[in-house]
Amino acid sequence: MTISPFRTGIDLGGTKIEAIVLDRNGAEVFRHRIIAPQGNYNDTIEAIAYLVNRADNEVSALTKLGIGIPGSLSPRTNLVRNANSTWLIGKPLKQDLEKILKRDVLIENDANCFAISEAFDGAGSRAHTVFGVILGTGVGAGIVIGKKLHKGKNKIAGEWGHNPLPWATEGELPGKKCYCGRTGCLETFISGPAIEREFKNLHGKHFNMKNIVKESGAGNLKAEQTIRKLEDRLARALAHVINILDPDSIVLGGGLSNIDRLYSNVPKIWAEYIFSDDVSTELSKARFGDSSGVRGAAWL
Repeated sequence: MTISPFRTGIDLGGTKIEAIVLDRNGAEVFRHRIIAPQGNYNDTIEAIAYLVNRADNEVSALTKLGIGIPGSLSPRTNLVRNANSTWLIGKPLKQDLEKILKRDVLIENDANCFAISEAFDGAGSRAHTVFGVILGTGVGAGIVIGKKLHKGKNKIAGEWGHNPLPWATEGELPGKKCYCGRTGCLETFISGPAIEREFKNLHGKHFNMKNIVKESGAGNLKAEQTIRKLEDRLARALAHVINILDPDSIVLGGGLSNIDRLYSNVPKIWAEYIFSDDVSTELSKARFGDSSGVRGAAWL
C-alpha cells in the first residue's frame, strides 16, 4: 500500500479508543470504537495498532496518522507525561508506534485535538479565541487562537484540570488527592468520577453519571444537589479562565457535556465571579460530540 491523502485520527481515551478516517475534504469514510485496555501499556499499543490497520485496510492505503492522548509528550525526553492513564507515563509511545506501524506518527494532547476540531469547523468555528474543554474521565482543555493551536513555551497551555478550584469554600478544602500528586485539582471536582463520588458521599450508593442526571430530572434531591454542585464549580472554574484569557467561545466536550442544563445555568453563575460588568462569552456544546477529539487528531 502507498501513502494516501486519507488521514486517520485516533482518540486514546480513558474508557474507549476511537479511530476515524477522513478524506482530503474532511469527509468521514470510516469510524470504529473499542474499549480501552486498562493499566497495560503493551495492550494499549496493540489496540491502537489494530485500529490503524483496520483503517488502512478500509481505504487500501497507509494513511497519515494523528493520535490524541490524555497527556502530552515531554519536549525534553519525548516520553509521555501528565497522563491520567498513568500506565502511559514515561513510555516512548511515539517511537513504539512508529516502529510497529512503519510511518510517522503525530501525537498531541487529546484536549488540544478537541479544541482544533471545534475551532476549525465545529461550535467555535466563528470565534477568534476558543477554549475547548473536555469533561470526562479526566479534565483538560486546549486553546486555539486565530485557528492556530496555542501550546505555550512549555507545551502545557490549557492544562486547566490541574489548577486548584477557584474561590473554594471551607468544605471543599483541601480537596481530594489527585493522581498528579497534588490535592484539590479541578479534575478531582468536575470530572465524571468526581461527580459519581460526590453523589455516593451524599446518597451512600454508587450511580453512574447518566443515572445521576436522570435522577436529578426525576426529583431525586441528592442527585439534584450533586448536579448543582457541578454547575457551581464549573462556573467558578470557567470564570477564572475568562478573567485570564477572555475567549470568544468556550466549547464543552466529553461525557459531562451532554448535560444540557449546563449551557443555561453555568453562565448565570459565572457572572458572579467574572471581573466585568458585561459577559458575552459563548458557552457551547461540541458540534461533533465525543467524536470531536478523534476528528482533531486526524486534522493534525
